[in-house]
Amino acid sequence: MVPYHDYTAAKAALLSLTRTAAADLGPQGITVNMLSGGLLRTTDASAATPEAVFDLIAQSTPLRRVTTPEEFADAVLFFASPWSRAVTGQNLVVDGGLVRD
Repeated sequence: MVPYHDYTAAKAALLSLTRTAAADLGPQGITVNMLSGGLLRTTDASAATPEAVFDLIAQSTPLRRVTTPEEFADAVLFFASPWSRAVTGQNLVVDGGLVRD
């Protein structure tokens, strides 16, 4: 297991910023949300990822596949649409169900 101390600390800071900004900007009707993706198939960042890793992650998700950049973009579009108007201060994890809190 590779330690991701810097990554996890930064992600926690982003979540805190999201929730604080949502509380501060909510009275003006502004929503603030965060999207978190897992390993996406295939981006510049994951281009060197061995197929075996993708297979392992796919087997660990309820959907039995790795999320694509297009699927992640669908979640972005949700937050850009009026359908998300009552959602603020949230972190939507778009990873096929890999992370279960």
